[in-house]
Order: sequence, then structure tokens, then C-alpha cells
Amino acid sequence: RGHELLAGMEKDFNVTVITQNVDNLHERAGSTHVIHLHGELTKVCSSKDPYNPQYIKELKPEAYEVKIGDLAGDGSQLRPFIVWFGEAVPEIETALPFVKEADIFVIIGTSMNVYPAAGLLSYVSRETEIWLIDPKEVRVDSSQKINVIQKGASEGVAELLTRLRQ
Repeated sequence: RGHELLAGMEKDFNVTVITQNVDNLHERAGSTHVIHLHGELTKVCSSKDPYNPQYIKELKPEAYEVKIGDLAGDGSQLRPFIVWFGEAVPEIETALPFVKEADIFVIIGTSMNVYPAAGLLSYVSRETEIWLIDPKEVRVDSSQKINVIQKGASEGVAELLTRLRQ
């Protein structure tokens, strides 16, 4: 339900979702502008050149499987289009302009311990309203005022919408 509420926000707001999740739940819920920092399990890419758009392919739902011997256009083994531990996160550069220009920045369901995603907060403008939605207490290293809704994503996003519409 949280994903659907976020997607529904597009009716009233210009929304860009920046996610660390590799599923496509945001798109399935209806979000139209999603930046996947850690890649997408619904796509495959070249093992040799994973971020070359020429070799990134969408998988069909009935064929979400990559086998040894399935090759990319450059002849290398196909692999899931996800960022493995220790690899660079190239989509962070795509996300930065949206973070810097945001009027409202909402953080949902994260420990704020996974970098470089957690570091996006340091690029938020001083004038930007910041919200943190998480059922647990989350320690955030920021000098900016952060509005906290200590609830799960569905309840928290619903409450955020109520507050934003007041």
C-alpha cells in the first residue's frame, strides 16, 4: 500500500522516487519516474560492461531467469542488472539533481547506513522540507530539521499526505 500511496502522490506533486530496492514494486504500483540506485532484477546486462545501455535488456515476466551461456551483445555472460557489493553506484549521479532541486525530500524505511544512498541527504537544500518515515528510531547525521513520522511505510505515507495537504 505504501508504494501505491507514493504513486498516487503524482496526481498532486511532481514525484521522483529514488530507491535502493531492486524490485519493480514502485512501477507496478504506478510510479512513473523511478531511479533505481542498485539496479533492477527485471533487467539483465553484460558482465563485461554492465552499464552500457546497448547491452541492458528487459526480461519478460515469464522468463525471469538467466542461465550460464546466455550472452549479452558483446559476447559476455548476461548477469542481473544489479549493483553487487563493492561496485560503483552510477545512478547516484542521476539522482543528485533531483535531490538538490527537491522542495520536499522524503526518506522511507531505511537505516541510513547504506552509502552512497544515505549520503544523498547531504545534498538536500537548506530550504527543503525533510521527512523521515520509519517505524524504528533512525539516527540521522544532519544539521537540518527532519520531521519524523515513526510508523511503517503505508501508515507513514498516508500521514505525510494528510500533513502535506493541510
